[in-house]
Amino acid sequence: MLEQADTTQNKKLEFVTLVAGGQNFCIEITQIREIRRWTPVTILPHSPDHVLGVINLRGAVIPIIDLAAKLGFEKITPTERHVIIITAIEETIIGLLVESVSEILGVNSDMVRETPRGPEDATTRAILGVIAVDDEMTKVINLSTLMPKQDQVAA
Repeated sequence: MLEQADTTQNKKLEFVTLVAGGQNFCIEITQIREIRRWTPVTILPHSPDHVLGVINLRGAVIPIIDLAAKLGFEKITPTERHVIIITAIEETIIGLLVESVSEILGVNSDMVRETPRGPEDATTRAILGVIAVDDEMTKVINLSTLMPKQDQVAA
């Protein structure tokens, strides 16, 4: 029984690491549908600065978000070297424009440290925790906090 409790507490997690705004981030691999090269978007009028527009992905209209701008960093000027990560948050599918995707990172759940907290805002709530990788700190993105559902926005 003791062994079962240990395995539950120390679960193996896999993340895709990425760079946005010159910072290291990662997203749990189960939330990623696909990774694709940058393609031009159809711009939507009156959308927030971090919303680049939409793309048609196999018949589905997918909004594309500049992750760096959404997190408060300088906007990315997209080139063919940039990447769009198609993510799924419950029923919502969005694309995140990032500078690059690095690797798949496998860690034990106890390696994810709590984020040091200062003043709470949308950006700090978007970070679930941090993982020390070599000498770098990689921030774990909480997609559901970053992109709340419409009924949460209304409330």
